[in-house]
Amino acid sequence: MTSYDVAIIGSGPGGYVCAIRCAQLGMKTALIEKYNTLGGTCLNVGCIPSKALLDSSHHYEDAVKHFEEHGIDIPGEIKVNLKQMIARKQAVVDQTTGGIDFLMKKNNIDVYHGLGSFKDATHVNITDNDGKVDTIEAKKIVIATGSKPANLPFINLDKERIITSTEALKLTEIPNHLIIIGGGVIGLELGQVYKRLGAEVSVIEYMDRIIPTMDSGLSKELTKVFKKQKFNIHVSHQVKSVERNGDEIIVKADNKKGEEIEFKGDYCLVSVGRKAYTEGLNLEAAGVKADNRGRVEVNEHLQTNVKNIYAIGDVVKGAMLAHKAEEEGTFVAEVMAGQKPHIDYNLIPGVVYTWPEVASVGKTEEELKEAGVDYKTGQFPMRALGRSRASMDTDGFVKILADKTTDEILGVHMIGARCADLIAEAVVAMEFRASAEDVARMSHAHPTYTEAIKEAALAATEDRALHV
Repeated sequence: MTSYDVAIIGSGPGGYVCAIRCAQLGMKTALIEKYNTLGGTCLNVGCIPSKALLDSSHHYEDAVKHFEEHGIDIPGEIKVNLKQMIARKQAVVDQTTGGIDFLMKKNNIDVYHGLGSFKDATHVNITDNDGKVDTIEAKKIVIATGSKPANLPFINLDKERIITSTEALKLTEIPNHLIIIGGGVIGLELGQVYKRLGAEVSVIEYMDRIIPTMDSGLSKELTKVFKKQKFNIHVSHQVKSVERNGDEIIVKADNKKGEEIEFKGDYCLVSVGRKAYTEGLNLEAAGVKADNRGRVEVNEHLQTNVKNIYAIGDVVKGAMLAHKAEEEGTFVAEVMAGQKPHIDYNLIPGVVYTWPEVASVGKTEEELKEAGVDYKTGQFPMRALGRSRASMDTDGFVKILADKTTDEILGVHMIGARCADLIAEAVVAMEFRASAEDVARMSHAHPTYTEAIKEAALAATEDRALHV
């Protein structure tokens, strides 16, 4: 039996990053992955493939709608080649997962493919596809098994017409009418892919706004933009049945008045969040506790109730984000090595990769009001930027929330072109506890989208914005 200092179950962003950091710190490391490729949901059926399709569909939409205005004439009809689009997406996935294989070899990490399950608190059984069982021993074990798409109890996911995000990433045809249950990040991103390619898209959301966990100003602006893009958005609707009749899907929901509304389409994407995935782990054999939502319980050191076993990423409480899992993977490796790392969960940014992009870090206005914090607001519209007008990306704004007394930045919320990248400036500023005045006095290159951050900071300090 092979013995290790640490064994990590699950090779998503949390697991593989944890493995690399453990190896860097001198630990003999094993990584166990149920599937044939490394990278977990994010690299295989999540972040990376969805961004590949978003990018391809964005190019198509630009060619159809905007090239002529830019002075680019394309003779003949512009057509979608969905097969090639999906093939390119898969090539990106293969290249990325191949990169993880390289990193494992480079760091001398032993990779096992098979279902990892606890034999006891220091031994893991690994069952491969042929049913062969290998057992390894590890002084410490990290659970990094991630999450799976959640479902509503009355919906039968046939994975053909009633699908999850996994199937939506490999459709062989463009839907005529895609009905999306859930107005969160995943549903909106995939909805925009197929809307650009020609599908009618209807979004049904239980809450009173789309992206309900983000600042309400972002929800309002994104709704406005999506309606301009001809999305059908139905908020405050409670779905009560989803039926398939041949190639037709019938969704019934009650609106806020209690009236039954019927939606008919040819595909239904169920995007109602994700749930922790611990199936087959055999937590009981190791004595590890999970909460009533199936998440592994951990303390502030991400240590379970069994002291040599840790858990990270989507399988524990908190935002289900790849970069949160990566931070936790590094954190746990350093804790196990006797270091004293830190994570500030308030400063983990959230991003929606629609176009315009939406990004947020820190407290929302709703949270500050609820906490009774006296704050001030500075907001600046993207349309007032020269860079935005030059690129015809004028939707959106940047909003900075700062403490009324100390001027410390408490939250930054933005919607517009390249906000997924712009949010990093806000994270850096807040990590160093910058004031709005600090950011307002930094030189920002002109013409760039980042000028909107400077202008919002100016607006938050005595309403000094210059270009609006």
